[in-house]
Amino acid sequence: MRITLIVEGETELVFMPCLRDFVRCRLTGHGPMPKLISMNQRGRIPTGGKLQRLVETLLNDRHSPADHVIALTDVYTGTTDFKDAEDAKEKMRKWVGNEPRFHPHVAQHDFEAWLLPYWSTIKRLAGHNGAAPSGQPELVNHNQPPALRLRKIFAKGTCRRAYVKTRDAKRILKDNDLMVAVGQCPELRALVNTILSVSGGTVIP
Repeated sequence: MRITLIVEGETELVFMPCLRDFVRCRLTGHGPMPKLISMNQRGRIPTGGKLQRLVETLLNDRHSPADHVIALTDVYTGTTDFKDAEDAKEKMRKWVGNEPRFHPHVAQHDFEAWLLPYWSTIKRLAGHNGAAPSGQPELVNHNQPPALRLRKIFAKGTCRRAYVKTRDAKRILKDNDLMVAVGQCPELRALVNTILSVSGGTVIP
């Protein structure tokens, strides 16, 4: 089984190793570990016809075709392309067309929403005792998206350095169990369940 994930640039460096480890553990005794191949877009996920052509190319590659393709985008992209998670997924489905092997997923509003459940680790790394954002992590709003919240607490903390995703997000995830975020973040759980489902594993309720 070969699954290609189309991801934004820094997400590949930070999230993919953690995701692979988590899926491997969940599939133990249930089925073989799929090859999770990340395609780094070095920026935003393609839109419109560009996304459709990319998905078709991956599924029809003559040498190493993907069995499934997942596109993972932020809802908060710095543009007004997407109103919310459902709008983003619906638009990606329309762009790609009737292709059951394509699976659109989102991080709402941005990747750092999946780090908010680990606020105690964030405080320790930042050297600041700020209160965690209230409410469900993926619903932290566009006016102060999760990435901005992390930049602020690092800027105020005693660590004396700015938040850097490729360094600090990796440290946050390394110190924690991804299942905690999966339990609090429905969009992350949906992404993980897509991988588990097509790989013959048991989905997480």
